[in-house]
Amino acid sequence: MSEIRPAEGPLDELTIQGIECHGHHGVFEFERAQGQVFVVDLTLGLDVRAAAASDDLRDTVDYGSLVMQVKAAVETDPVDLIETLAERIADICLLDDRVGCAKVTVHKPTAPIPATFADVALTITRKREGRP
Repeated sequence: MSEIRPAEGPLDELTIQGIECHGHHGVFEFERAQGQVFVVDLTLGLDVRAAAASDDLRDTVDYGSLVMQVKAAVETDPVDLIETLAERIADICLLDDRVGCAKVTVHKPTAPIPATFADVALTITRKREGRP
């Protein structure tokens, strides 16, 4: 069997969509008091060849554990802005050294806007230091 080497080109992608959480984030007092639904989508860039070769969860990102960490991050420690929340979530994703980049979308579907709209969403992409 050949040696598994880091990817030279683009990383593989692991996507988790629709992580539903109840948080108390927002600039208005009623948002902090009542809370609201936030939905998080993640796309992680990582090299999955070692995990594919070993078929062992220890060789990849445990996305079940990651989802629970993200959910806890959204459901505790309220902040004013979804920008702050998205950064917090990206930091959690990048704690695993195998993750080279994290694309995080935070949806705030019931944002207090006095108009009809489908969704408010912020997407950020953060890369591990040293990644192109």
